[in-house]
Amino acid sequence: METRRVDCALPLGPSEIPRLAPEAMTSRTQHICVCICTYKRPQLLKRLLEELRGQETNGLFTYSIVVADNDHLRSVESVVADFAAASSIPIRYCVEPRQNIALARNTAVENAKGDFVAFIDDDEFPIKRWLLTLFETCNQYGVDGVLGPVQRHFDVAPPKWVVKGNFYERRIFPTGTVLHWKDGRTGNALLKMRILTAGEQAFRPEFRGGEDHDFFRRMIDKGHVFIWCDEAVAYEVVPPNRWNRKFLLRRALLRGAVTLLNPTFGARDVAKSMIAVPAYTVALPFALVLGQHRFMNLLVRLCDHLGKILALIGINPVKGPYITD
Repeated sequence: METRRVDCALPLGPSEIPRLAPEAMTSRTQHICVCICTYKRPQLLKRLLEELRGQETNGLFTYSIVVADNDHLRSVESVVADFAAASSIPIRYCVEPRQNIALARNTAVENAKGDFVAFIDDDEFPIKRWLLTLFETCNQYGVDGVLGPVQRHFDVAPPKWVVKGNFYERRIFPTGTVLHWKDGRTGNALLKMRILTAGEQAFRPEFRGGEDHDFFRRMIDKGHVFIWCDEAVAYEVVPPNRWNRKFLLRRALLRGAVTLLNPTFGARDVAKSMIAVPAYTVALPFALVLGQHRFMNLLVRLCDHLGKILALIGINPVKGPYITD
């Protein structure tokens, strides 16, 4: 198991977390719908579905799966059909032909039924107690949703600079930590269905990335509370095509560009990027001397800021809806 960075935030106990009045306990078995959005990743989706097949429930809940295919060619339909034929877990397949991750997430939610909706990405796979741990933590703390860590997973050994650069490590927190919206992601999350208003789009289509940050910002503004559960682990498969420098830089440009859609983006952010771009550019040769991982880390940060500036002057740095290579 790799060493993970530990955030210094302090967890809160169940009684310390601000929340609405507790809901009445019910003896009815609750249901979780696992939502998966996918785009041309049949083998990775197959692995994920196989891991979802054996989720432990301890008899506390039942669960089903919704797969929203964002490929109009229906490239994973046969994978879902094979799983449905071999498994007793209910699964629904739906298609969102317009290539847009927010629209795909909305389609998945529209087809979800139950008391909770869980999100996991098609290039991830969870531990056996994933759903159970999220469910128990959500009930223990009486909150509106729980998020868990996504750890990187390499099927084959990557170049050393990829590992040393920590390009696929994410922030983690102690269990019980109340999350800021900037740490809100849908790669590993369980939400109470009641916070998703019927007839409204949960995710805004104008976001080509960062739509999950925007979702959590709006939900937290409404008073909903989300916490972290560090034991509910999912793994993200990082294939060789993501070790490509071009992939990392294009992803950074897109990440920077979509930042402008956040209402918190302002003059201070613009000034920071205007200073960072020339400063990082000058520092690049010195970073190269320190190693490829240092050089690429700095170049990725430069592209984050450059994406913001280009978007600000009306230049779209990344044309396609998805970055696949």
